[in-house]
Amino acid sequence: MPAESTVHSLHSAIASREGEKETEREKGEVHERLMATFLLRRNLLRVTSHSKVSSYVLFPEYCSIKSFKYATERIVDVGQPTCRSHPELLSEGEITPGIPVDEYISRRKKLIELLPERSLAIIASTPVKMMTDIVPYSFRQDADYLYITGCLQPGGVAVITGEHGLCLFVPDPDPHNEAWQGPVAGVDAALSYFKADESYPMSKLPQVLSEMIDKASKVFHNTKTVSTSYTDLESFQRAFTNGAVKDLSRYTHELRWIKSPSELKLMRQSASIACQSLLQTMLFSRSNPEESHLSAKIEYECRMRGAQRMAFSFMFESEQIQHGDLVLMDVGCEFHGYLSDLTRTWPPCGDFSFQNYMSSCLRLTRNVSSFVNQDQMLRRGCKKIGILKDERSYAYYKLNPTSIGHYLGMDIHDCASISNNRPLQPGVVITIEPGLYIPVSFNAPERFRGVGIRIEDEVLISETGCEVLTASMPKEISHIKSLLNFDSITSDIPCLRAALT
Repeated sequence: MPAESTVHSLHSAIASREGEKETEREKGEVHERLMATFLLRRNLLRVTSHSKVSSYVLFPEYCSIKSFKYATERIVDVGQPTCRSHPELLSEGEITPGIPVDEYISRRKKLIELLPERSLAIIASTPVKMMTDIVPYSFRQDADYLYITGCLQPGGVAVITGEHGLCLFVPDPDPHNEAWQGPVAGVDAALSYFKADESYPMSKLPQVLSEMIDKASKVFHNTKTVSTSYTDLESFQRAFTNGAVKDLSRYTHELRWIKSPSELKLMRQSASIACQSLLQTMLFSRSNPEESHLSAKIEYECRMRGAQRMAFSFMFESEQIQHGDLVLMDVGCEFHGYLSDLTRTWPPCGDFSFQNYMSSCLRLTRNVSSFVNQDQMLRRGCKKIGILKDERSYAYYKLNPTSIGHYLGMDIHDCASISNNRPLQPGVVITIEPGLYIPVSFNAPERFRGVGIRIEDEVLISETGCEVLTASMPKEISHIKSLLNFDSITSDIPCLRAALT
């Protein structure tokens, strides 16, 4: 072979190899870019990402990323949503959705003002309750602890004194638990995020809290969330023996009784969610005769509208709804710590033969001057329609064993230590829930026997009167007939159900 051909072939081989290397390098760069884009998109889609991505990450040609609202600064995980991790839930300056830091600080100061001089208040968080050996029940924070601290997490103890302000004891770091359940608020978060005046890990509670108790003239504590972390202390035992330990609820319930504008905004939203959800469930009931289906429907609708959980659960939901039955649904949901509660009774089959009975309950929901007045009106109504012969009869308690209403807020039966006989004030939210439950054996006209009806609304006491927070949910018989289209459809409901299945 000539020398020129050999040289030419060698150059061709070298060029070919260099071309292959260039192609491999280009393929590698394309692969790296694709992987980078994939990882970037995955991180952006994570709601609980630990760091926010810059507007010019990885490759400058992805100009669309420039408009992304996140920055490169790291998000500090405090164990619950913040305005940085969940800007769709919290605004700047809020500790929990809808409640600003200034309001939490004001609550603490007001509690100190209510407490006797040189006294101390202890509020433990709700303990975690287990459903099985490894599965916990859904956690809900104690209302008093949440009201004072804003902390949604278990394992803490809050101490309030005039000398120390809010001293928050938080769980010690536990890498094993954090690996399974995520980070929890530590001392730094207690000081910087929850704005505690002092904070210590729980391991230091025996020493620090014992000294505080020894200096206090009285010790008040939350009897609903008693924790051995402080009750086993010798200083607490001495105070208890000396009669210096008291229930704190009389002070915290006094603070929680009248709602702030921020709280009322959350309660209105909670009531709105419950009303919309019950309305959909009422429509759903026409073609779904199972209690379990109605229970699932109401919870689905509430959660889809933003509720974190139901306010309470149904104990039994296994019955079939028969033609001629009434459905009584007492429902409520929780929206960022504040609850709703309403009840409606209706016949999915369209039989309104009980309307005189229901009308008596409806009249009672229009007068909210006091709980006592409501009870007297219900007695008179029972006599008028023939259920009671004497409105003063003790038999009334067989028909209505429950209260005519209750306070509402962070708990369903809110501020239980405050008497129902107390004059209502602007900012107080109550329920009005007249109901009658007539036993089959009760000495009343036969058409009433075995019938149970309750109508419940939420009512906010205002400066000029009252505002029914659940007014959007129909309760008048004519409105329910129109809603369920019973005015125009007279066919038997079982036939309708059969056609729809």
